[in-house]
Amino acid sequence: MVTSQSYRDPEMAKRVADKINALTPKNGVIKICHVCGTHEWTISHFGIRSLLPSNIEVIAGPGCPVCILPASEVDAAIQMAKKGIVITCFGDVLRVPGSHGALLDAKAEGADIRIVYSTSDAVKMAQEEPQKEFVFFAVGFETTAPSTAIEVGRKAAKNLSFLVSHRVVPPAMELLAKMDDLQLKGFIAPGHVSTIIGVEPYAVFPQKYGLPTVVAGFEPLDLLFSVYMIVKQLSEGKPRLENEYSRGVSWQGNVKAQRLINEAFEVVDGKWRGLGVIPNSTLALKDAYSSFDALKKHSVPLVDGVDSQPGCQCHLVVVGKIKPPACPLFLKACTPQNPVGACMVSMEGTCRVWAKTVNAQ
Repeated sequence: MVTSQSYRDPEMAKRVADKINALTPKNGVIKICHVCGTHEWTISHFGIRSLLPSNIEVIAGPGCPVCILPASEVDAAIQMAKKGIVITCFGDVLRVPGSHGALLDAKAEGADIRIVYSTSDAVKMAQEEPQKEFVFFAVGFETTAPSTAIEVGRKAAKNLSFLVSHRVVPPAMELLAKMDDLQLKGFIAPGHVSTIIGVEPYAVFPQKYGLPTVVAGFEPLDLLFSVYMIVKQLSEGKPRLENEYSRGVSWQGNVKAQRLINEAFEVVDGKWRGLGVIPNSTLALKDAYSSFDALKKHSVPLVDGVDSQPGCQCHLVVVGKIKPPACPLFLKACTPQNPVGACMVSMEGTCRVWAKTVNAQ
């Protein structure tokens, strides 16, 4: 029987690392970007980088949903909360900095802001208190969008609307692929997102940009195998799209979840914290569901916010241009207990991961 321990076998890891070393040219830097907070946690927690040749650099891209949540949307949620509307959100969202504070600060000042563990929790709260207006702050990538889409489609509570902040990952990867100064040599594609969208949407990266791209799982050997597969492609000079995580991801993905997303949302241009506006990267409610759009229902406009506080380098961390310790605030003014930047908030944030793993080693 294959268990998680099978993917943590140190002898197998050493053999894969030896193969990577044998294939890696001695000169030049091979920079590989992953786009998943859980990948960063596995890589950091298990010391994967220490097994790789010194000229292979695995960098973290924008794979943490709350790290790329624009301050303008946090500001809008706070504005609604101060109007007496009940804001429901996942726990991580509570501490994401807006322009002048986080939802947690508004809660401390008396606003009714509640943590939920699923979208259906928010629906249940709204149904139980029909005299109040509720908003669910829907954050996340393609992974969490289906659960929002289900509840939007059900129209289960007229007093519940949605502040939709769902982003789609491939357009952000394409933005990174176009950054000449990153000089990427390959992508490790996110496993969670890929369970929904499948493998096919990544075909553009080897075809258009010549970047080997491998969908990877979350165990140490998954990540090591994915690096090996990328290095092997580079050695052969044949970039292609491969699926290392075939036990969890199919080529076509979860078709039912895709249908739910397509029924509720349309894809529009959208702002990502640290990355600016990325074309065709954000989900917005379709006109048929406009009465459930919290911004419209409560007449709260999105106004450009302050994404980075003075000294914060999250905008460079989120694209892998610097490692967290290069930020002057890292573990000084900015800590897991008192995050200044969004990358220090979530367990999926690169700074938070490094603070809890790399820096603790």
